[in-house]
Amino acid sequence: MYTPVKPYFYGQNRIMSASYLLGIDLGGTKIEAALLDAKTNQVIIRERVATEGHLGYDHILNNIAQLAHSVCRPYEFTPQHIGIATPGTLDPLTQTMKNCNTTALNGRHMKADLEKILGYEVRLANDANCFAIAEAQMGIVKDKMPEAQVVFGVIMGTGVGGGVVVNGRVIGGRHGIGGEWGHNFLDESGGSCYCGKTGCVETVISGPALERFYAKISGSEKKLKDIVSEYREGNAPFAQQTMERLYEQFGRAIAVVINIVDPDVIVIGGGVGNIDEIYTEGVERVKKYIFNPRVEVLFLKPSLGDSAGVFGAALL
Repeated sequence: MYTPVKPYFYGQNRIMSASYLLGIDLGGTKIEAALLDAKTNQVIIRERVATEGHLGYDHILNNIAQLAHSVCRPYEFTPQHIGIATPGTLDPLTQTMKNCNTTALNGRHMKADLEKILGYEVRLANDANCFAIAEAQMGIVKDKMPEAQVVFGVIMGTGVGGGVVVNGRVIGGRHGIGGEWGHNFLDESGGSCYCGKTGCVETVISGPALERFYAKISGSEKKLKDIVSEYREGNAPFAQQTMERLYEQFGRAIAVVINIVDPDVIVIGGGVGNIDEIYTEGVERVKKYIFNPRVEVLFLKPSLGDSAGVFGAALL
């Protein structure tokens, strides 16, 4: 059963552009489609459907195809291509999916299979890359620094990921892992990572990692939002240690990205990215580690919310 999202333009006010961009954001619980006006990037219509990943790979692809047809049909629009934000990466060598938390996709020729079903080109990108390009072209970067050439989009939430956009184009890389700073080595104390390595950025400064650290030093479990509140109230040594760990390790980890990519803007999404102190205390720690006497990169909060993925997919 489809759950339509109220169109931004409807009836007599509907934009009747001759050309549209179609994007789909494939998430663990929902699949969202958006049709944009190709000239203005204005949103024409959005619809959602449940992913229902437990029903298998073929069912997911069928849901994607039906959703794509559903948003295009009222406008008599047949796409030449579609962009899809995925929860993993298309391996450029094997052309199969990898690193997907929707595990039914892993090892499958998702791009080729969808192209057979849909009859037109499919462009896949990791959801962090789609987040980055959406904020660069439609979101906060467009508003605050439209002249930016290099944008690094950060996801800091349940996991840690990222995407690189240069002159409006996603840099996927040779292995399809461009921007994946969350799996750089950071500190042994992070412990084992699901990727098979130890001490990844994700094991140190993701939301669950910070909660585990707090539980280890305090002997009690708290959600990150409660740890942050406790820290702000003062006289809470365990919350203080947890937040100091976040600031210091964030500064160390993101400095590696700055030293290599040297972006104009870094946009920080995800639940951890909502912590205001990241943009003050966290950025202050960057100064200790970058190969420059000052930090001039602009750190920004995103403006598109959970729409960034589907908008970025359309922009592919």
